[in-house]
Amino acid sequence: MRLAASHPQALAFHQPGWTDLLQDCYGFRGFAVVGLTADGSPCAGLPVVEARDPLRRRRWISLPFTDHCPLLSDRPAVDDEVVESLRRRAVSEGVARVEVRTTLRGAPSGDETVGVIHELELQRDHDEVFRRFHKSQVRANIRRAERDGVVVRTATCERDVTDGYFRLHLRTRRRLGVPAQSRRFFRLLWSRVIQPGLGFVTLAEAHGTTVAGAVFLHWNGRLIYKFGASDERFKRFRPNHAVMWEAIRWGCERDYAMLDFGRSDLDDSGLRAFKSGWGAEERPLRYTTLVGATPQANAGTAGAVLRPLLRRCPLWVCRGVGAAFYRYAA
Repeated sequence: MRLAASHPQALAFHQPGWTDLLQDCYGFRGFAVVGLTADGSPCAGLPVVEARDPLRRRRWISLPFTDHCPLLSDRPAVDDEVVESLRRRAVSEGVARVEVRTTLRGAPSGDETVGVIHELELQRDHDEVFRRFHKSQVRANIRRAERDGVVVRTATCERDVTDGYFRLHLRTRRRLGVPAQSRRFFRLLWSRVIQPGLGFVTLAEAHGTTVAGAVFLHWNGRLIYKFGASDERFKRFRPNHAVMWEAIRWGCERDYAMLDFGRSDLDDSGLRAFKSGWGAEERPLRYTTLVGATPQANAGTAGAVLRPLLRRCPLWVCRGVGAAFYRYAA
C-alpha cells in the first residue's frame, strides 16, 4: 500500500512485512481497505487480517498482535467511507467481529479504553533524554549494568533470534504464565521484518551469557518496543535497563522522534510505573468495534485459570500450548 510507504502516521505495523509474518505464521488472510480520490489515487486505508476464534467464527482485526494501528488518511472526508465500507463488507460476509485498534470517528459502536500506551520523546542529544529518566529507578540501574560489565549487542543472524532470544522468551513467558510464540514466529520475524530493515533485536550479555533481549520495530521516525525477555537468575545485573537504553540511544543517533513502549493493561500498575520511570508520557489506548460485541470484562477468565498451571510446567509445555493456541489470542 503506497500510503504505508509515505504517510507521516505510518508505523512498522502498516508495512507489508508485518502482515506477511502474521499470515505465514498463523495462516491468516490479509487485505486492505482503501479510499480513493477521483483520479484513483489512494488517500486513506487500513490493513486488515482475518483470523478465526476457537469456534471457527471469522474475525477481522486491524491488526492482530498489534498494540496500535491508526487509519492512514490524507483526506478526513474519506475516512467515514472507508470505515463504512469495511463494516458493510463484514456484515455481508457474515463476519462475527470487526475490531480496529485505533479510535475511529463516527463508528457505530464507538470506542473503548483497553489499556494505556507510553511514549518517550527522543532527541539528538541522548544525554538530555537520559536526564529525564527517574534517578533511582532507571538511571541508577543503567549505571549498575555498565559497572557489572553488561554488554549489549544487536542480533546479526537468524540464530541470534531463534536460539538466543527464543530461549529467553520461553523462560519469560513461563514466568508470566502465558503461552509462548513459536520458534517459527521468530524465524519469520527475522526474514519478514528484521532483514528488510523494519526492526532489530538487542541482546544483553553478562560474563559471556546472554541474559536479556528485546525486539524493536522501527519506521518513519518511530521506534516501537514489541517484545522483551530475560533470564530472571541474572536480574541483579539489570540487563533489561541496558537493553532499553541501547535502543533509546540508537533512536536518538538516527534522529528518531519517539519511542513507543507498547500497550500496558490498566491494572498492571508495576509495568506502568516502570515505563513512566523512563520519562514516557502515558495516554489512553482506545480500540473501535465496528461489528459484534465489545470484549467483556471477564474475557480473561481462561487466561487466569491457565496462568498458574503454565508457571509450574516445563518449558516444552509452555511452548506446545503456544504453538497450538496462540493464534486464537489475536
